[in-house]
Amino acid sequence: MSDPRYPIGKFHYAGPLTPAQRAACIDDIAGLPGQLRSATGNLSDAALDQPYREGGWTVRQVVHHVADSHMHAYARFKFGLTQANPPILAYNEAVWAKLVDARTLPVAASLALLDGLHARWSALLRSLDTADWQRTYVHPENGSMTLDRTLALYAWHGRHHLAHILGVPGRAR
Repeated sequence: MSDPRYPIGKFHYAGPLTPAQRAACIDDIAGLPGQLRSATGNLSDAALDQPYREGGWTVRQVVHHVADSHMHAYARFKFGLTQANPPILAYNEAVWAKLVDARTLPVAASLALLDGLHARWSALLRSLDTADWQRTYVHPENGSMTLDRTLALYAWHGRHHLAHILGVPGRAR
């Protein structure tokens, strides 16, 4: 049996990405808000408040986490593109997921945020040239990160959490 924490497997970067792989990652990022909306659209509040696995976050927390995480990712790209190897802030996603907004707010709020965010982010990503993908920022826990690796990571991140939602036990298909 596969690990329910990683329904599509753990992130692996074998980069640098080819132009075709980058385009596929950007398409994944651009399409994620609609996929999340489809995956959650018919779910009741009870279903949204069900964990995707034993000991895991609820579907509601996962959706809000994706918004939190991808806001950070977008900012990391902007910092990486506008500064030379800037340090960025990490955040404690587990603590953020326990805040009242992540536990109780309708997912529509984060889905709307993701619509605008991913529209801007994917437009930015499509504008980058070959040299831009090698620009870096410094993550306090992960060290130096290229924008190329970051693109692959967040394309995986969206697919990873979409798979969590689609795999919720007892979820109506």
